[in-house]
Amino acid sequence: MGFFARRRVLVTGGGGFLGSHVVDRLRVLDCDPFVPHSLDYDLTVEDDAVRVLADAEPDMVIHLAARVGGIGANQGNPGAYFYDNLTMGALLMEHARRAGVQKYLQLGTICSYPERTAVPFREEDLWNGYPEPTNAPYGIAKKALLVQAQAYREQYGFNAIFLLPVNLYGPGDNFDLESSHVIPALIRKMVEAQERGHEEVVLWGDGSPSREFLYVDDCARGLLLAMERYDKPAPVNLGAGFEITIRELADLIRELTGYEGRLSWDTSRPNGQVRRSLDTSRAEREFGFTASTSFRDGLAHTIDFFRAHRDLVLADEDRRRETERRLAARSLGLAGR
Repeated sequence: MGFFARRRVLVTGGGGFLGSHVVDRLRVLDCDPFVPHSLDYDLTVEDDAVRVLADAEPDMVIHLAARVGGIGANQGNPGAYFYDNLTMGALLMEHARRAGVQKYLQLGTICSYPERTAVPFREEDLWNGYPEPTNAPYGIAKKALLVQAQAYREQYGFNAIFLLPVNLYGPGDNFDLESSHVIPALIRKMVEAQERGHEEVVLWGDGSPSREFLYVDDCARGLLLAMERYDKPAPVNLGAGFEITIRELADLIRELTGYEGRLSWDTSRPNGQVRRSLDTSRAEREFGFTASTSFRDGLAHTIDFFRAHRDLVLADEDRRRETERRLAARSLGLAGR
């Protein structure tokens, strides 16, 4: 019997991009996780946070639910991204503690690191400055949950761990140009430009910033390794151990999609943080995690997924927007009371 076999595991955000891969892996490991839907449980409401724990009766919680998006989405929703991420995390962790949950995983974000951090980012650098302004509210909300996790461990003996993944990509990603991150946005733009015969694709910024990317299934494996093997208060980076500029990334995606038009850079749009790449030695040392999917192969799988599942992608996009609309309407209704 494996570590997760027959355990009761609550996975918030289990229907999302990363969460669906975590859930698939748990099911292979003879675990049937409880996966709440955001329309049934609004985790920014305390009664719903209490109710989801009562319904799931979990031994463990993997908290992946979040309000997320790329630079544009962060700029357009700083208040919502701060409040929703902080509130749902704080409420769920508090009531998981009260409910006697044995282990709790809080997912952080690389956006929490200071704007000017020596590369590669080391976990010890997390508090050495203010995050990059375009996504600081989101990053600070997540970092506050690290403080909560460490404080609860110290005062209550609550076994909460905190992981900091780099930007994720892979099959099942969000390809909605209004809210997607850079890789799915570039893939969609180039595939559709190729299909429609467009001679130019316009991209944000100047292409000079660097990023590190982790294939989503590698990340899911890393989370479950940490749940099984890591029981310490210090945050842990999860990454792939490489760095690539956005311009190099765009050229690689153009090659893999076969798009032959030109790429133009709109320098009136923000670049975001100048460099992002992680020191991943703690994850390897503490629970044996290293990424195993080559970047080129991961991109090819993601492009193939988008082309093969376009109808599914568009349907998910419509469902996501409808869910956002209904959650916003519900929030307004609660405020009106």
